[in-house]
Amino acid sequence: MDLLINIIELALLLVFGFTVTTFTIALYEWANSIGRPIRQILGIANLWLALRLIISEYLALIITLLLYPFGFLNLPEGQTPEGKKPVILLHGLFLNRACWFAMKLRFRLHGISDLHTLNLSPLKDVESVTEIVARKVDSLRHERGIEKVNIIGHSMGAIVARNYTQIRGGARKVEKCILIGAPNQGSKLAPFALTTLGETLLPASDFLSNLNKQGFPQTVDYLNIYSRHDNMVIPATSSSLTDIRNIELTGLGHNSLLYNGKTFREVIIFLNSADHENAQDQQPQEG
Repeated sequence: MDLLINIIELALLLVFGFTVTTFTIALYEWANSIGRPIRQILGIANLWLALRLIISEYLALIITLLLYPFGFLNLPEGQTPEGKKPVILLHGLFLNRACWFAMKLRFRLHGISDLHTLNLSPLKDVESVTEIVARKVDSLRHERGIEKVNIIGHSMGAIVARNYTQIRGGARKVEKCILIGAPNQGSKLAPFALTTLGETLLPASDFLSNLNKQGFPQTVDYLNIYSRHDNMVIPATSSSLTDIRNIELTGLGHNSLLYNGKTFREVIIFLNSADHENAQDQQPQEG
């Protein structure tokens, strides 16, 4: 029993250390970008914000890790269609489909139950992962007798969604595509990923350079949600995109975006909207 307690304590400490380290790197990057020393940045108000960010992201990461084993269970998905398009949820690097648990619950409370998740291996390359998504889309279209689905991607999952709709011919099969915490211009933490899939997120990677040269197809309605205080997409401005609608939130870390009610409100409003809206950025909103 003592050994188990020690292991749990060590795991909690490692997760906390990871969270603090990533926010420290993000703060360092931000301080350099604005040309100010950290001692001038960390006033009382910002210290309180930093504490909130660390605690909320720490708890989000703990929940994500606790849910992780359930991602390997073959649980039933995609309830009886209710006249709405199926929603495919794509997780981020090193996570699995269990990370969508909270958002799926919120969807069901709002009457959307035709939800589908996939496990995307971090050991595969981006094209292989995109092919898995393509097969799932085609399968749903065939089963449901429909033309289009909706896709929501978090982090690496958002990049896969972009690859599918912008390059791999998925534009004619997707109505709405929502990007959450996407490292659209890469992340300076990507060198630590140590996998082929993670290497695609290097800021100067050939894959991202090519992806960002592609236009956004007019047949797909895109929404890009990101946080000014993301601790994994560094710098956080790497998430911003031109030519599509951006919503910038504040006070949220990378994994917290998956659990925060403000993120979900923007998602559900967008999914329920009938028509394309003009590509227009919104002012930062407190998470």
